[in-house]
Formats: sequence, structure tokens, C-alpha cells
Amino acid sequence: MRITINGDPHDLDDGSTLTKAVQTLTRQPTGIAVAVNDEVVSRGAWDATPLTEGDRVEVLTAVQGG
Repeated sequence: MRITINGDPHDLDDGSTLTKAVQTLTRQPTGIAVAVNDEVVSRGAWDATPLTEGDRVEVLTAVQGG
């Protein structure tokens, strides 16, 4: 299936979860917020959130600075 992650097309296996999509970009365990089709998904729900053809995923990482 083809989904969009941070504006770029990606092919994932059918039945992939949000966790799989996030792992295509980062293995960072903390400081990440994710939205699917403009809806924020809590970290605890990533494994239980299936993706479907055409979904739009946004993965944002926290940045510190001064």
C-alpha cells in the first residue's frame, strides 16, 4: 500500500500499523508526535492503529534550542 509520510510517498505492507510507518523515519524512542490524516494519535495507540492506502502520516520530533 502507498501512504504519505511527511509529504513523501512510501510503500508499506498491507496491514502495517502506525508503528511501522514511524520506524521508516526514526528509531528514536521519545520526543515524537504523530498524526494520521490530521488527527494526533497517542503513542500507546501506534501498534493498534492500522494504516490504509492513501493515509497521510506526519511525524514530528521535538527540538531543543535557545
